[in-house]
Amino acid sequence: MRYFFRYCLDGIRKILNAGVEHECPICKSRVRKFRRMGTRPSARCPVCGSLERHRLIWLYCRARTDLFDGRRKRLLHVAPEPCLTRELRRIDALEYVGADLQGHHAMVKMDVTAIQFGDASFDVILCNHVLEHVPEDGKAMRELRRVLKPGGWAIMQVPIKGETTQEDPAVTSAAERTRLYGQHDHVRQYGRDYAQRLRAAGFLVEVDTYAAGLTPSQRERYGVLADEDLYCCARSA
Repeated sequence: MRYFFRYCLDGIRKILNAGVEHECPICKSRVRKFRRMGTRPSARCPVCGSLERHRLIWLYCRARTDLFDGRRKRLLHVAPEPCLTRELRRIDALEYVGADLQGHHAMVKMDVTAIQFGDASFDVILCNHVLEHVPEDGKAMRELRRVLKPGGWAIMQVPIKGETTQEDPAVTSAAERTRLYGQHDHVRQYGRDYAQRLRAAGFLVEVDTYAAGLTPSQRERYGVLADEDLYCCARSA
């Protein structure tokens, strides 16, 4: 019944927001505009709620990964976003596992610093804007590497600002964290040295500038940001 009402609600949203200017690649809705969030004028899909980073990941997975090739895979989605979860669970060949510490939108409760799954359990991992909330991010990275299969791949996104990661365990107040890190529940602000931290945890890392390679009209149509790089990881030996 819940899925029926969601289907009906999405249909109503598509009708109310119908247009030809923009297209969400996740829910395939064609809309007049994406909704503003703060200073970002084309951020949220009015139908599925996807943001720029979700749409970028989806486009990238379709263009440059084997996620949709029909072969059996097991995917771990950390802190699963509903807009991605709905579509990923529709892929017949995919064994989907959504996991979160809180479990509001997840199938299983999981602490990313102490993952209950065995070594080399997953072919694919999606971990999107999670690690900036985790005090022991190195431990979380090592755990994610541990459960990734050799030959598998992971996309590990975090907010990036500047060249060097800024963090101070002594900063605990919500107001100060918001001032320093951009959000009250962030414990650091990652810089471009984030890739080095992933490598230190045992990942092979490629920083992919896929969004910058899209045409301006494509970025406008799909609502993605040209300067958002993708941190694509594999398990080193």
